[in-house]
Amino acid sequence: MADLAPAKQDRSRATRQRLLETTIRCLAQYGWEASTVGFIAAEAGISRGAIQHHFRTREALILGALEHMFEERAALLDALPEPSETGAARVHAVVAGLVETIGGELFRAALQVWTVAAADPALRVAVVPLEKRFARGVHRRAVRLLGADDADPEVRALIQATLDMARGLALAGVLTDDSRRRSRVVRAWSAQLAAALSAA
Repeated sequence: MADLAPAKQDRSRATRQRLLETTIRCLAQYGWEASTVGFIAAEAGISRGAIQHHFRTREALILGALEHMFEERAALLDALPEPSETGAARVHAVVAGLVETIGGELFRAALQVWTVAAADPALRVAVVPLEKRFARGVHRRAVRLLGADDADPEVRALIQATLDMARGLALAGVLTDDSRRRSRVVRAWSAQLAAALSAA
């Protein structure tokens, strides 16, 4: 019987993982309203009872998916390779990597939750700490990749502006393929950022 316990735990973890990934996909593709527990259960091939074993309410499921989302996005940022370039080329490589990582399906799913949280005080109270924790983590990673001096207030503001721009570009790409314009903006901003960091 003891041998069965780890296998059961592995199945439970795998079910939870599939559930969270399906919730993210449903939010990104179908939106908040469509992403009910029943719909997510059907998409994941999991019974409603199995979902309630892991998450007692829809809100708990969504928050679990949001936290998982932030962990996934942080892992993507951690996976960005240390740039081999130097100077302006390094800055461009880092900014392009940040922009690509911050956007995509994970961003679209998070956007659905943020939109609802803006009008739902209870959800907002739960979401804001998660978002702040993620934002701090992204900032630290950007500082590391850029090799910047975060103690300098001007440099810190420039890095924050870079991350704000990345989110703005991700938002611009939600409805249409904005990749060509995004590439031009990234290149122009990278040149400005490289010059400012060099001067600092």
